[in-house]
Amino acid sequence: MHWLTALAFGYALGSVPFGLLLAKAAGKGDIRAIGSGNIGATNVLRTGSKWLAAATLLLDLAKGFFAVWLAAIWWPEATGPAALGAVLGHCFPVWLKFKGGKGVATAAGVCFGLWWPIGAVYAAVWLGMLGLVRISSLAGMSAALAAPITATFLERWDVVPALWIIAVIVLILHRENIARLRAGVEPKDGGKR
Repeated sequence: MHWLTALAFGYALGSVPFGLLLAKAAGKGDIRAIGSGNIGATNVLRTGSKWLAAATLLLDLAKGFFAVWLAAIWWPEATGPAALGAVLGHCFPVWLKFKGGKGVATAAGVCFGLWWPIGAVYAAVWLGMLGLVRISSLAGMSAALAAPITATFLERWDVVPALWIIAVIVLILHRENIARLRAGVEPKDGGKR
């Protein structure tokens, strides 16, 4: 039953809505009322505060990392479920009627927690694609897909299933972005829709 405990623990930690809490504490109001309505760093950036968005990004990374890191100490055989739980918690927090973020930053933290080479590839693909095409949604989806492929290549069979599920969740939550990409109207960073 350790996998179920790890899944629940990961979910609880992942469901802490740092973006929402930070924005409210900074007097920016409810970020769910602007932009995409999500609680992640990209939407926090729409408040006009780069430092607030950066803090949200780091905290969302941290909750993914610590969910896996602590699970590795307490339930070493259940880091995959803890990773999945953290992303599920961020994307579908019970406290916010299951409407959270899109999971890209939390998934990055999860990958570093599972094994640093997986996290390094995730970060390299994320930042590399962002620098190349300047489209954050495409960069995030590419990184999410790179993680299970990397884990497979490195023969980390214990975490491959969880990483594939996480990648699918990230893609599903980006379905509107995918539609805009196909239509050629997805905005670039710093640009307008």
